[in-house]
Amino acid sequence: MYKAVLFDFDYTLGDSTNGIVMCTNYALENLGYEPKTPDEIRKTVGLSLKEMFAAFTGKQNGEDFVKLFRKRSEEVMTDNSVLYDGADEMLRELLQRGFKTGIVTTKFRCRIEEILRKYPQTEVTVIIGAEDVSREKPAPDGLLKAVDLLGLDKREVLYTGDSLVDALAANSAEVDFAGVKTGCCADFSQYNPVFVGNDVLQVFDFVTKE
Repeated sequence: MYKAVLFDFDYTLGDSTNGIVMCTNYALENLGYEPKTPDEIRKTVGLSLKEMFAAFTGKQNGEDFVKLFRKRSEEVMTDNSVLYDGADEMLRELLQRGFKTGIVTTKFRCRIEEILRKYPQTEVTVIIGAEDVSREKPAPDGLLKAVDLLGLDKREVLYTGDSLVDALAANSAEVDFAGVKTGCCADFSQYNPVFVGNDVLQVFDFVTKE
């Protein structure tokens, strides 16, 4: 049924919590705000950096926060990001079975490329990051760009994510959505997912079962 499987990154394919906490608190403290706990920060992962800043401060002028976060990210994010167990093998197996694969994320594309280089022979067909679109998720822009680059019909593409932001982006792009429970959200029912699994390995089983 599907010819391509696209993934969110954070809490879907991997975990960057340590790096995100470092970068968030570096930016907040340099702007005179109190640091946040890892649990508080984890709940905002998937939002754009400006939306994250607004969630923590109630303010909309997040440009300086974005600059500081990205500055610290250059130093710590790649080393503090990992793929979930089995995710690298799963990505390789999808390609070997003839599926196209991709990552659509609010992270920078270059950061995803750096993280994947830590896992030998692990690659994806397309990566769409924050620098590739004018509107980040939940806008459909990233998914639509990925579908276009893959040269496929929307009905041939499945998007997998852990958050309601991911589900809304898929709905807005008119792409089927599969939810995973490795993030903060387990109830995707309002967005009519075609599948909900504990992790991406179960999504793999779903798309390859035939």
